[in-house]
Amino acid sequence: MRQKPTRGVALLAGLGCLVVLGGCSSGKAKVTVTPPAQISLPPSSSAVPPTSSAPATTPAAVSDSGLTGSWTGKYSGAFTGTFRLTWLQTGSNLAGTIMLSTENNEPIPLTGTVNGNTISFGTVGSQAVTYSGTVSGNSMSGSYQVGGAAGGPWSANKS
Repeated sequence: MRQKPTRGVALLAGLGCLVVLGGCSSGKAKVTVTPPAQISLPPSSSAVPPTSSAPATTPAAVSDSGLTGSWTGKYSGAFTGTFRLTWLQTGSNLAGTIMLSTENNEPIPLTGTVNGNTISFGTVGSQAVTYSGTVSGNSMSGSYQVGGAAGGPWSANKS
């Protein structure tokens, strides 16, 4: 009984080569390798690239602009309410505004820093308010203090 020829194509994306496997009536496989026109790899790179399409990042680190944008959150403890943050992140520095539900919706300027997944920021107004916590993806949480004494927990999500 004669076997049907089989054909297969495999693309090795990491190496940029096209390998074509094909069958013929003699039963022997024919292999054709087509190298790419040019391969550009870093000199020290000899590892096979990952097969996942997810970007390779350190889970605990926040990228240089990962906090940029609008965030909504809530706070409780000594004071309760909601807030809206607008951040511009440049490296590890944060600049923006916060609008507290208890402050007549007037934006209050604030600055802060992010180091890895640790965030701290604060305002100076009638009372100094400082926030500290951690960031994980599109959420962050921690605790706040008013005038270095009273405070409580807070949390926010990127909108």
